[in-house]
Amino acid sequence: MNVATATVTDIAALPTDIDIPEWLKSCLLEHRLPVDESGETATSEAALICDAFNFAYQLHEGQRRASGEPYIAHPVAVAGLLKDLGGSAAMIAAGFLHDVIEDTDVTAEEIEQRFGPEVRRLVEGVTKLSKFNFSSKTERLAENFRRMFLAMAQDIRVIVVKLADRLHNMRTLEHLADEKRRRIALETREIFAPLANRLGIGRFKWELEDLSFKYLEPEAYQHIRQLIADKRIDREARLTHVGVTLRERLDQLGIRCYDISGRPKHLYGIYQKMQRQQKSFEEIYDIAAVRIIVETNDECYRALAVVHDAFRPIPGRFKDYIGLPKPNRYQSLHTVVIGNTGRPIEVQIRTMEMHHVAEYGIAAHWKYKEVGHSASKLTADDEKFTWLRQLLDWQSDLKDAQEYLESVKGNLFDDDVYVFTPNGDVIALAQGATSIDFAYRIHTEVGNHCAGAKVNDRMVTLDTPLKNGDIVEIITQKNSHPSLDWLNFTVTPSAKNRIRQWYKRSHRDANIQRGREMLEKELGKRGFEALLKSDPMQATAERCNYQTPEDLLAAIGYGEVTLNLALNRLREAIKARQPITPVAKEEVTKTLLHPASSAVPPSSPRPAKSSPIVGVEGLLYGLAGCCNPVPGESIIGVVTLGSSRGISIHRQGCSNVESVPGERLIPVSWNTADTATRPQTYPVQILIEVIDRVGVLKDILSRLSDYNINVRSAQVKTFPGQTAVIELGIDIVDHEQLERIFTQIRKMTDVLNLRRMSQAEE
Repeated sequence: MNVATATVTDIAALPTDIDIPEWLKSCLLEHRLPVDESGETATSEAALICDAFNFAYQLHEGQRRASGEPYIAHPVAVAGLLKDLGGSAAMIAAGFLHDVIEDTDVTAEEIEQRFGPEVRRLVEGVTKLSKFNFSSKTERLAENFRRMFLAMAQDIRVIVVKLADRLHNMRTLEHLADEKRRRIALETREIFAPLANRLGIGRFKWELEDLSFKYLEPEAYQHIRQLIADKRIDREARLTHVGVTLRERLDQLGIRCYDISGRPKHLYGIYQKMQRQQKSFEEIYDIAAVRIIVETNDECYRALAVVHDAFRPIPGRFKDYIGLPKPNRYQSLHTVVIGNTGRPIEVQIRTMEMHHVAEYGIAAHWKYKEVGHSASKLTADDEKFTWLRQLLDWQSDLKDAQEYLESVKGNLFDDDVYVFTPNGDVIALAQGATSIDFAYRIHTEVGNHCAGAKVNDRMVTLDTPLKNGDIVEIITQKNSHPSLDWLNFTVTPSAKNRIRQWYKRSHRDANIQRGREMLEKELGKRGFEALLKSDPMQATAERCNYQTPEDLLAAIGYGEVTLNLALNRLREAIKARQPITPVAKEEVTKTLLHPASSAVPPSSPRPAKSSPIVGVEGLLYGLAGCCNPVPGESIIGVVTLGSSRGISIHRQGCSNVESVPGERLIPVSWNTADTATRPQTYPVQILIEVIDRVGVLKDILSRLSDYNINVRSAQVKTFPGQTAVIELGIDIVDHEQLERIFTQIRKMTDVLNLRRMSQAEE
């Protein structure tokens, strides 16, 4: 990599409140002076690191953190954490530069021009999406993680840089407001600590969890911290005695032991155990573990025999993570024995290499692929990253932001379950996965035609959770199909999504008819059949990513495509081609391009500031309850008979207007020039058909709450073994807001259909 010569900052001139570590000072001096007697200049790696430091120092000059210290202290700390993990020069440079795109005017292109594509890729991967606009905090967070996981798939080192950034931020969290501290701590506990665990970086994971614990449950944190400090002397004496006993026995058998040491478990781990087992601190005996580090795998098992001979093992508390490593590559033998004081003690046995992996995780043995001549890239193609591939698969499966976040959290927290196909292939599934999850992991059609399952050659019910080592065989039948009940016990989002997809496809005819009715209601019956067979309709279907107009109608019917989007695409196609049969061309074109003119003669009255409706000045009028028109929609006035209401304002296309004679129709429109005379909100009734599950109404109401939508009424109708129907009365400002709400609700994978209700249905 060609790196521009850095203008090395004079170390003595740096502000005294910046803690420059010795390794960085040495690097700066090395880059400035010859490195050997031959007079050769510094290595390219040292040049890259120094150039990145100087570039970041200049860009962040004058910026301060919430603590008051110079901002450059944060990038320096992040780079130091990456160096401690054994990161490459590109990673350390990315540590210095990880905030420059977000916090300065420097672009990604400038980063690449100066530091190369490898550093740019790492910096872009950890850059937040602060320069983009999203409709809610949930959507922003979900999109941020989607982008981060995609960057991880291209180069797994992205998340290591991000974790170092988060760890230093957590170390200095006390300088932020309490609400912000709690929000960041919760995100760290739910996302970043599990990510560190998945990557096997134990030292990051433990500290991130403890720091999150400190801010989320401060009283419990301080209580456990004090209890551990109070018991320190007794604990160390007990562990020392166990260590001496084991070292003597290992030496007698000629087993080389690099280290025997004991240390307390991290605070959050103890707290979790107390909560999980509903025990007090005094009842948790194995708050510390003895670690034995030997030379070879064979000596691990020999050392295990020594431990079980010296102390009585507790049945059922032995785990072999060497034969079956954890998904994060962690390997050790774990056993719990009764110590000399009668209390349980956990013993971990591993090699030095295993210990290094347990502390540094993936950073302990980077696996690179050559890119060009000097750059290198670590990819996620390794079989150990099945969890990351699943997260990427869900990017397309789960369009709803909230559901995606919940799936990410669940997948990161849970350890995988490893099961086998009858041919001996290993399949990794989430904890609690069933035969249905297994079937859909094999192939969609296997899941769709699953009729039963055998686990270890025994027939089991489809909702039976799978365990490590199970051999699973799926029994399929041609006429079998998914059941809505499966959604109650499947745990993987991909399986749930494919069940929903099948259900939507199985109701294709009904969905096509519903979509046809919705489109025909907007466009009118005349020329509609010709329009469906036209080139513009085919082009519209293709632009919406469907092969045929029927596919598009089905998508409109079950809410995958909004009616408004389809109409906009169709208008664009009409303008571009102006086809269709001569008989229908004029009527359809007029309807699409000028919707208001299809029902009444065109009119352009001067807006009046005294009324929210233009065209009824001085007349008595009211909004029709049958269609509840809202600002932004095409409307028509109807002179009512035998009523004191005068003019009734309807939506264009309202079924109650179809039979009204033309002489009773009045052209009207919304007064866009003066919104002060409008009511603040308008009532709308909506009907939502959903797959029945616990919490679906809560999720819908949560999305409405994100937009500050008032819900006036809610009614849920359920039918055994069928879909549920939710009727909501809401208050909205205008048609644009209603469309945004519809878009958000339709993104939910449980929603099959969504539409406005007429008065006759209420």
